Amino acid sequence: MQLLDKLYDQSVHGIVKVSPPIDKLANDYLQKSKDIDTAAKRFINYQIAKCTTSGFVTGLGGLITLPVAIPANVGSVMYVQMRMIACLAYMGGYDTDSDQVQTLVYACLAGISIDQVLKSVGLQFGNKFAITMVKKIPGTALAKINQKVGFRFLTKFGTKGMINIGKAVPIVGGVIGGGFDFAETKIIAKRAYKMFLEGDFDVPSGNDDESIVDEVEVMEDK
Repeated sequence: MQLLDKLYDQSVHGIVKVSPPIDKLANDYLQKSKDIDTAAKRFINYQIAKCTTSGFVTGLGGLITLPVAIPANVGSVMYVQMRMIACLAYMGGYDTDSDQVQTLVYACLAGISIDQVLKSVGLQFGNKFAITMVKKIPGTALAKINQKVGFRFLTKFGTKGMINIGKAVPIVGGVIGGGFDFAETKIIAKRAYKMFLEGDFDVPSGNDDESIVDEVEVMEDK
C-alpha cells in the first residue's frame, strides 16, 4: 500500500517536467468540451489512442523517485492507469485528495466491486453512489477495501508477474511502446467512467466493459 500511495500522490499532483497535476489535465478537457460527459469520453479516447503509440509515456526519468521496490516497467504502467482513473474521478466532481476517493481509485485499478465490500461491512447506499455518500464511507470500510486491493496486487505483481509484465511492456529510454497492455487499459478506463461519471461502483463484467468500449469508439468515429 505504501508503493500504491506513492504512485497515487504522483498521479494526482504530477511529476515535474513529465506530467501536469490532475486538475490542470482535467480542466483542459472540461474547458474544451460542451459538458462533463463529452470531456470524459474524449479523454478516454485520447488515452486509449496513446496506448498504440511509442510515445504513450515519455520522460519517465521522474519515476526514479518511486520506491526501488517497484520495477520501472510495472511502476510506469500503474502510474498511467492510476492517473487516468484519478482524472475521471476529478471530472466527476470527486475530491482526489480525500482518503475515500484514493481508495476507490485503487479498487477501480484492481477491479474490486465497492458495492460488495460495503455490503460485507453492513453498508448499503443503493445502486448509484452520490458524491456525498462517498464522503461518508468510514475508515473501517476503506481499510477492508485496501486489504483486498493489496492482496490483488500482491497476486498480480508478484515476482513471476513482474517478469511477465516486463516482457509485455518493453521500456526503451523511458518510453513505453506498443507492448503496453492495451486491452487492460481500455477496460480500466471504462470501469473508471462507470464509477465516477455514472456512480456505479459495482465492478461490471467483461461484457459490460466492452459495451462501453464500443460506445466510446463510436463517438470517436463520429
